[in-house]
Amino acid sequence: MLEILLGFISGMISGMGMGGGTILIPGLVLFAGIEQKIAQGINLLYFMPSAIAALVLHFRNKHIEKAFLVYLIGGGLLGACLGAFLAVRFSNDLLRKIFAAFLVVMGIYEFFCKDHEQGKRLSKD
Repeated sequence: MLEILLGFISGMISGMGMGGGTILIPGLVLFAGIEQKIAQGINLLYFMPSAIAALVLHFRNKHIEKAFLVYLIGGGLLGACLGAFLAVRFSNDLLRKIFAAFLVVMGIYEFFCKDHEQGKRLSKD
């Protein structure tokens, strides 16, 4: 039941484009007792079908800016290769700390900075 709940909540978050791994990885590590590297691997496999489902809906609703795709995909592939290369060399403890720091930084950014930038973008439209 825990896995279904984690999958459902992560799917909702990822369908909104906010990164379901921010829920899934900590949930697997904290509640299911899975090692960080294993949780990250599960997240990568989990992400593919959920991303495809969300992509279809976002594409239908014309929420995809095609001009950026080549650059984002190219950069993403390079970053994913480097990240995977580093992840297999880092200990579970270090990966967990890096991921926690990332979540804290992103949380602070979202809390303090996101509304201001959103307002600037909306006033230009």
